Amino acid sequence: MEIISVIIADDHVIFRKGLATILNEIPTVKVVGETSNGHELLDLLKTQKADVILMDIKMPGMDGIEATRKVSFKYPTTQIIALTMHEEIGYFNRMIEAGAKGFLLKNTNKDQLEAAINTVFEGENYFADEFVISVKKPNLSPALANINLTIRELEILDYICKGFSNAEIAKTLGLSQRTIDGHRSRLFEKTGAKNAPHLVLFAVKNGLVNP
Repeated sequence: MEIISVIIADDHVIFRKGLATILNEIPTVKVVGETSNGHELLDLLKTQKADVILMDIKMPGMDGIEATRKVSFKYPTTQIIALTMHEEIGYFNRMIEAGAKGFLLKNTNKDQLEAAINTVFEGENYFADEFVISVKKPNLSPALANINLTIRELEILDYICKGFSNAEIAKTLGLSQRTIDGHRSRLFEKTGAKNAPHLVLFAVKNGLVNP
């Protein structure tokens, strides 16, 4: 059984300790460190490897966005899950652009924590159910109603939302990267998305992917 090493970065000590207690009850998870800001996290990572980091967005000194950007650059194999409150959902784009693979609300439960950690550890994206509900429109938006995505485009969109690169999608589907590049470009054109995080948010809002 492979053990997933986790670091918690959050400036609220009581929340951090409670989260660590819950995580250590999961057989496949081991909390190997705790920090209260981005500077402490980067210092810890010099000596302590982590498979997954649970990253608070608002922290003193160096916040979660900047810390995520630096960790993603220096330790590309370490996956990051953003920890957020309901009112901070607007930070989604910035955290995903910085390199976060998951988005988890702080009122989460043990099962969802385990699912999120396992999912990002496998290299896919994870969006909390509550997050999807809060951004998802009850009906298809007028914009979506006028967009005709092909089956192949929907398939590629799903892989993009899971964090696959164009090269990985091409290999998985047995297509050339040039073909995938073309489909990706058309997805941007049809949805009006400016970048991959915007494309992911569009897919989540309109129910085109599952959390």
